This record gives sequence, C-alpha cells and structure tokens, in this order.
Amino acid sequence: MASKFNTLDISWGKFKLALSKRTYIMGILNRTPDSFGDGGRFMKEEDAIKRIFEMASEGADIIDIGGESTRPGAEPVTLDVELERTIPIIRKVADEIDIPISIDTSKSEVAKEALKNGAAIINDITGLRGDPRMAKVAADFDVPLVIMHIKGTPRTMQVNPHYDSLIDEISDSLKRSIELAKDVGVDENKIIIDPGIGFGKTVQHNLTILNNLESFRVLNRPILIGVSRKSYIVNTLKENNIKYSDIEASGRLMGTASSCAIGISKGANILRVHDVKEIAHVAKIADAIVRG
Repeated sequence: MASKFNTLDISWGKFKLALSKRTYIMGILNRTPDSFGDGGRFMKEEDAIKRIFEMASEGADIIDIGGESTRPGAEPVTLDVELERTIPIIRKVADEIDIPISIDTSKSEVAKEALKNGAAIINDITGLRGDPRMAKVAADFDVPLVIMHIKGTPRTMQVNPHYDSLIDEISDSLKRSIELAKDVGVDENKIIIDPGIGFGKTVQHNLTILNNLESFRVLNRPILIGVSRKSYIVNTLKENNIKYSDIEASGRLMGTASSCAIGISKGANILRVHDVKEIAHVAKIADAIVRG
C-alpha cells in the first residue's frame, strides 16, 4: 500500500507539502456570485477573510482562492473583475496565515498578480491550455503548479462528454500538460495533477476515475482531487432513491466524505473541499487505515 504514496514532497520558500506522509486539505474560497458550492456567500470582503481564517483553524493546509466560477455552463469573467475579486483578499491575508494560498485561475495575469501579493501556488483548471503564458509564470516564480484535465470549457464541458478510453485519454492529456510546463522551465517536482472530476465527465466517468485513481500514478506526480459537493453525488443518490431533501440536508457532505476516503485509499494526496473541518477528520482516519 505504501507505494501509492511514494511521491516527492514539495518544498519551496517557507512552505513544504510532505505529501509522502499524509493527505493534505485544500480549502475552497470562491469569491463568485454563482459557484455551485458556495456562490455569493463570500462576496463581502469581511466574510471572505473570516472564512479563510476559519478554514485555517479547521485543518486546511492550503487555501484556494478563485474569482471566476467554473461550474457547468458558467460564463467567463473579465480580467479586471477577477483581479478585483482575488488580489485584495490575498494581499490582506497572505502574511497573516502560515499556510500557502493557491490562486485558482486560468489567466496568467491573475496568477502573476496573486503571486506578487503573497499567493504561493497556481491552480489552473485548463491544464495550461487556456493561457499559454501560465506555465512561464509558474516557472518564473518557482511555485507549485496544479494542472487539471478538462474536456471543453466550463460553458460547454457537460454537453454530452464522450471518451473512447477515459483513463488513457485523461492520462495522456495530463502528460502533455506536464511536458508543456517542463518545456518553459517549470520544475517537474513542483507539478501536481488533477484528473478533473466533474469537468467534462458524466456521472459514470467520475465514478470510474475515482475507482481507477491509481492509474495516474504512472505520471509520477502528486494527485489532487476535487469532489466536494459535486453533482455526481446528487445524481448517484437520486438513482438510489434518496429523497432530494435528504440529499441537500446531508447527502452532499456524506457523498463528499465517502468519495474523499475512497480517493485516499486509491492514492490521492490533496483533497480540494468546501467542508474543511469534516473532511480533515475523514482524512485523518483514512490515512490511519491506509498508511498504517
């Protein structure tokens, strides 16, 4: 079992992700009015800052801040809007917490400004396909880079997604993204991969990815998964005759928790979640079982 976690730890600046030792929790902070998990809750600056400190106290190892919704069907926002939603918050909290801040963006300009103001990780849902300058920003600042697989764009990704060979196609796409990053000087040891649960995938695709997460170990990079509160959980429960009111009351959390536990057992290193306190507990128990 230990071979699943035989991955390089990541050290940079004052931070270290000891990914070979335990599972890390990435707490989500969406400064958007329309994100599916928490849209609109943190548009006020004081609410956003309060939530960041709450997540840090609840066990978050990373805070992931985004200013553009990536839910299915979401429309893109302008550069100025995304900068306005993210940079002031990062500037105010970066020196006040001792864990790294990740900027969740597909725009190199946003990533650069975030890093200048205290962010320490780039999380690009396009796998470097959205902005060809993104990898160079990561290389110039010498920070960890999360590259995710997505089929299409947030606006179109859930329109009948099809794969001839799901795991192979995702793996090949991530491999190409890794090469794109390395070609402009990104340190391979600072690259993290994300198979993109819910990004251009059906319910069955998502379940299959989680069940075959170990397959991505061939890329020899840490694995991040983002399963938190996603629609495949709702749809799976509906298919099993769970009432929608029960799903909304607790099903999304329970579905997230079970998905995270399975993910850890299959080799996930980082969990990107809304419910930090609860999933931090899940990770501790799953680590104790899986890692011995």
